[in-house]
Amino acid sequence: MNGKKASVEINIPPATKTNKLQSGSGKNFGRVGDFSIQAWIWKVWEFAKEDSNRVKFSFKVGLAVLLVSLLILFRAPYEIFGTNIIWSILTVAIMFEYTVGATFNRGFNRALGSLLAGILAIAIAQVALSTGRVAEPIIIGISIFFIGTVTSFMKQWSSLVPYEYGFRVILFTYCLIIVSGYRMGNPIRTSMDRLYSIAIGGFVAVLVNVLVFPIWAGEQLHKELVSSFHSVADSLEECVKKYLEDEGFDHPEFASTVMDEFPDEPAYKKCKSTLNCSAKLEALALAAKWEPPHGRFRHFFYPWSEYVKVGAVLRYCAYEVMALHGVLHSEIQAPYNLRYTFQTEIQDVTSQAAELVRSLGKDIGSMTRSLKTSLLKSVHSSTERLQRTIDMHSYLLTTYCEPPDNSSKPLPKLSYTLSSTLSDLSNQLQADLESNNLEKNSNTTPQNMFSGTPPAAQAETYHETMRKQSRRLHSWPSREVSAFEEDGGFTADFLPRMKALESTATLSLATFTSLLIEFVARLDHLVEAVDQLSKMAKFKNENL
Repeated sequence: MNGKKASVEINIPPATKTNKLQSGSGKNFGRVGDFSIQAWIWKVWEFAKEDSNRVKFSFKVGLAVLLVSLLILFRAPYEIFGTNIIWSILTVAIMFEYTVGATFNRGFNRALGSLLAGILAIAIAQVALSTGRVAEPIIIGISIFFIGTVTSFMKQWSSLVPYEYGFRVILFTYCLIIVSGYRMGNPIRTSMDRLYSIAIGGFVAVLVNVLVFPIWAGEQLHKELVSSFHSVADSLEECVKKYLEDEGFDHPEFASTVMDEFPDEPAYKKCKSTLNCSAKLEALALAAKWEPPHGRFRHFFYPWSEYVKVGAVLRYCAYEVMALHGVLHSEIQAPYNLRYTFQTEIQDVTSQAAELVRSLGKDIGSMTRSLKTSLLKSVHSSTERLQRTIDMHSYLLTTYCEPPDNSSKPLPKLSYTLSSTLSDLSNQLQADLESNNLEKNSNTTPQNMFSGTPPAAQAETYHETMRKQSRRLHSWPSREVSAFEEDGGFTADFLPRMKALESTATLSLATFTSLLIEFVARLDHLVEAVDQLSKMAKFKNENL
């Protein structure tokens, strides 16, 4: 004290990142740690914008649950049904599906299962009551075990798999009714109240799903199949375009490339999704069978199963496109000059095949029936031209030998250029090998003494030169050249081995063209499947 005023020291901590966030800076507003509310909202917006039906479905579920909840919130309905009215909310939550057809299917299973479970529960409860208080719980327990065993076994039956949900409803509805009825002492009253509540919930779910922004499974199936046609056509054209434009300079290593990840090929991802949509098409077709006539599908017994068959044939065509993508991204590539030789024929086949696939998709989308004879003939004629060209220059696809002497059949200019280029490469390699041997025998010692460069460094320079020539003329991976270096450099047997590798590389072009021809061959089955669908679905004729 001593007459002095006490002093208080206040330490103000420096501003931290948290204080900066709380200070209200505009850039960091809404950010907690690494989580950004603005980014999360943007993702939600993009997810909803991708498919507007998601928002509609969510709105309909909320509306249906609200309508059923009013039966509990208001006193009059609650006094009639009591706590059993909660079963209506449970029914809406379980029964409400994305599409109208799926809701009808789930509702049928729910109604039939609840009805059978209620009848069985009332019958078993009456039998158990007549046996006395001692045997009653025993009979109830045995019946629960028997119902659980039978329903679990039957829902695994192949022909009863579509009704699997119904067997599940029978099991849990029966158990809840008979157990609660045993404790409350009035199983008949309990069963009837719960059946009424289930019926109310099912009626509200169906009514809201049909009248408020209906999402029809048939329409979804129709759009999905049409989109698959365009995806296959786009992917085919994209693959062939990249294959003909690729000069082999920037070829990724297979070990560092994942076949499922090609960010610069969006059509590849669409084609892959076409291969994975078989289960989706089958589920939509099953749900569409439960829907009443609506929209463009106005007649009864619409052939929804034919959509699944057309999708299966289209997937077989998509398999060939995926195989073409595999050749495009493989390490063993044909020389660019050789690919350029058949460029015109390959482009003609690709463009006409893609046009035919798109035309089939447009016919299904517009529900019109038109004859594709002219398009199919043009595709076949262009394919035959490609086959004749391959037959004429088949020697280029097997081994690099001298072209046959056919004076009556003039070779195209591109083929002559390719053959001359390959022969020039062989002559240049032989000349370089001979000159290299002469230099080694005559000038090895003086050259090393003057320059101070070891022979290994000279060999490495030569190898690098040969590697550049190989990359310029051939689309062959560089690791093959490295393999020759590990074997001890370019020796006298390098030329035969290089020819063998060149022959193997050209076989990739034969594989690519054969897959393209196989794709065209499968188009015949696709045209037949679409024509069968148009007949059974009663599409309008294009000429009418």
